[in-house]
Amino acid sequence: MHRRLKFQLRRQASKKTTILLLMSVVFFFALTVPDAHAQRRYSKTFPAGNNVRIQLTNRSGTVTVEGWNRNEVHVSAYLETPAANIDPKDVQGTIYINLVKDNQGRSDIGNVNFSIKVPFESNVDIETLMGNLIVSNVRGGLVRAQITSEGDITLTNIMAGSVHAQNGIGDIFFDGEIAPGGTYRFISMRGNISLRIPFSSSFRLVATAPSTRNIALGSFANSNLNYTGDGRRVVGRFGDGASTLTVTNQRGNITFISR
Repeated sequence: MHRRLKFQLRRQASKKTTILLLMSVVFFFALTVPDAHAQRRYSKTFPAGNNVRIQLTNRSGTVTVEGWNRNEVHVSAYLETPAANIDPKDVQGTIYINLVKDNQGRSDIGNVNFSIKVPFESNVDIETLMGNLIVSNVRGGLVRAQITSEGDITLTNIMAGSVHAQNGIGDIFFDGEIAPGGTYRFISMRGNISLRIPFSSSFRLVATAPSTRNIALGSFANSNLNYTGDGRRVVGRFGDGASTLTVTNQRGNITFISR
């Protein structure tokens, strides 16, 4: 009886030791195996002159550009694993960030989410394959935002003389000024295009929505803007037609909102 008790105690102790060893191994691997969703941060600041241009080409991820009252450009990025290479270049006042070029030959990189601060008067030129593009508080000569595949474009408090926004699938929202002599183009394959502009704006308009025939002019409707092609297009002018406004949405709606 005494021998049997000692044997059972030794057996229980052996089981406890095995369990502890297994738990230690699991804990070790949990610490050493990289998290597929882990992020690495990148941050860099560039001096800025009077005429700054940021030209960014991303592959996937959200890009946010915001104007601020400093003579410098601050670039922050969160890189999901596998981390992409980032090698910005400052060439005569233009800051180039090209993740397609910097990661040529790599197909396994994770999303890169940018947050960029630029002087208010900057020109902004951003392009990505997939992801949302957001630009706010910029009043330079140019704002260009293009998404090759899918993602929303949001442009708010924009006072630029030339604005071009284009995506494949996704919404486009513009809230800003229409400057005299300016050129404004908004193009989407599928999504909603909404333009919030001052009622005092002056422009020549060509708006086309061939699939939905849904072009809502709102308070901008007048006798100088005419629907053609069974409602597929609106052409004409508002005010004295001092700027050019082109809106094309192949499979979505176009809406004008008075600011």
